[in-house]
Amino acid sequence: MTNAIKQTLRDSKKARWTALVILSFTMFAGYMFTEVISPLKPIMERTLAMNSSDYGFITSAYGIFNVFLFMLIIVGMFLDRFGVRFSTIASALIMIAGGIIKFAAFKGLIGSPDHIIHVPLLNLDLTTQVFWAGFGFALFGVGVEYAGITVSKAVAKWFKGKEMALAMGMQVAIARLGSFAPLAFGAKIANTYDVATTVLIVVGFLILGLIGFFYYNILDKKLDTQISEEEDNSDEDKFKISDLGIIISNRGFWLIALLCVSFYSTVFPFYKYGPDLMVNKFGVSENWAGLLPSLVPFGTMLLTPIFGSLYDKKGKGASIMMLGAVLLIIVHVIFYLPFITSVVAAFFNVLLLGIAFSLVPSAMWPSVPKIIPEKQLGSAFALIFWVQNFGLWGIPLAVGIVLDKTNPGVAEAKAAGEAITYNYQTTWTIFVALTIVALLISFWLKAEDKRKGYGLELPNIRN
Repeated sequence: MTNAIKQTLRDSKKARWTALVILSFTMFAGYMFTEVISPLKPIMERTLAMNSSDYGFITSAYGIFNVFLFMLIIVGMFLDRFGVRFSTIASALIMIAGGIIKFAAFKGLIGSPDHIIHVPLLNLDLTTQVFWAGFGFALFGVGVEYAGITVSKAVAKWFKGKEMALAMGMQVAIARLGSFAPLAFGAKIANTYDVATTVLIVVGFLILGLIGFFYYNILDKKLDTQISEEEDNSDEDKFKISDLGIIISNRGFWLIALLCVSFYSTVFPFYKYGPDLMVNKFGVSENWAGLLPSLVPFGTMLLTPIFGSLYDKKGKGASIMMLGAVLLIIVHVIFYLPFITSVVAAFFNVLLLGIAFSLVPSAMWPSVPKIIPEKQLGSAFALIFWVQNFGLWGIPLAVGIVLDKTNPGVAEAKAAGEAITYNYQTTWTIFVALTIVALLISFWLKAEDKRKGYGLELPNIRN
């Protein structure tokens, strides 16, 4: 009789996996928009007369509001205070608003390619078209990161005591398929139509994601009515501002956050510059420059759930993260070496990157609930994403500026139609250095787990 009373909607395998699919689709759309211009750098240089610094500003704008206006921390507190249902709708609406602004900038509806403004902090001269494209992407960045922490908390809620690492791995896998689509086919679409049309197509997917969130909220409301007051709704379990102090005083939290920023800063910016690297170093056709980098999210779609299931059943989360960091060093050293220019070598190296990118997230995200109490998870995920956004803002911008500085006159020559290439070698040392940092932090995290007993090396599934 007692067991019957404790049954909730999340005990139904069909219900919790249905919720996961709906949550994952909106993140799929978000990842599509995140990478929609990633394979378009050569096209933007040729058709919009933009240089690497312009491209770097637009792509790095993703993290500007999140980092400098502390929006991620604010939305994390909103999530813990107002709940998952409010946050799903709010995050989707912000994504759509940012997407529409970015489309309007590329379409020429706002901003101008002839009107120049100066950004003193970055010492950059930008057209108002570039500025508004970056502004739209910055607003979108708030929405998609808000959605990301909301989905992370929702998955933890639905799969508590269940297949949590597998579920988080599946969510990441479906979302990463969104990165695959624009990387693989975006350049072809942009050359057939234009950059603005390519962006608009993906805005349509964001709108579908909003509709999916409305349906998810119906399921989530049913689940909440079944969860006891003692488990989820007591005053003691409500988020308080003082909980932020508890989170940031936790060394394990900071090690996860620093591993996250150093690791993701070597992968997501690769999506932005990998296609251009394929054109300039490996001689790949512009139309299909994003095809090889697109294999990274495609590979993670297959492997992340496998590694997540392994963590669920066997444990070894800290060791899995260390292995991923080692593989990442090998990948970026190979891309750095100037004498490796074979497309075949690039192909196998991208596959190795896909394995590394599957290993670390499959263990990193399910480890957070082992370190942070459930009532603080929303703010903890938000703080981790905030730290991560320093890398997502700074690294693409730094790569673009360094690329221009070490290749003077190349962007102008490309705009004039000359067949000239960028030399990426000096620029790629940024990625190599970050991978080494990621490995050192993963060693430290494993030592901290052994000292504090977080259980990162233990299985997730409980009987």
